Amino acid sequence: MSVYFDTSALAKWYVRESQSDEVEEYLSGVCPVTISALTKVEMCSLVARRTREGHLDATTQGRILATFEGDIVAGHLVLLPHTVESFLIAESLLGSHPDIPLTTLDALHLGVAQASNVSTMATANRVMARAAASQGMQCHTFF
Repeated sequence: MSVYFDTSALAKWYVRESQSDEVEEYLSGVCPVTISALTKVEMCSLVARRTREGHLDATTQGRILATFEGDIVAGHLVLLPHTVESFLIAESLLGSHPDIPLTTLDALHLGVAQASNVSTMATANRVMARAAASQGMQCHTFF
């Protein structure tokens, strides 16, 4: 089974918060999981924001990002490519589901997953879960 972890769910593996235990348990049964280069950018942004807000110190920020990068190098997280197809799928999703308030970046996550034939989305984002389900993907949620 191939599982794509969006940043909302994956962050719970690195930053202790609600549902972190559930994410860890789920990951233990499905690793390796897939992510995209967008996930890397979003993780850096998330950790930097948490540091600015005073929830993390600089040392913890560095440790989290080093662990995250180490998990990519070790093969626990597999980077999927952004392709022209993934962008076209994202564009199509934004136009074909006007009732789902999907953001550009979430549409790109879905586009990468679908272009790579990933069947399951793991997310802590209700809108992402709804959009993934509308595309026939299985969805494992953490909310």
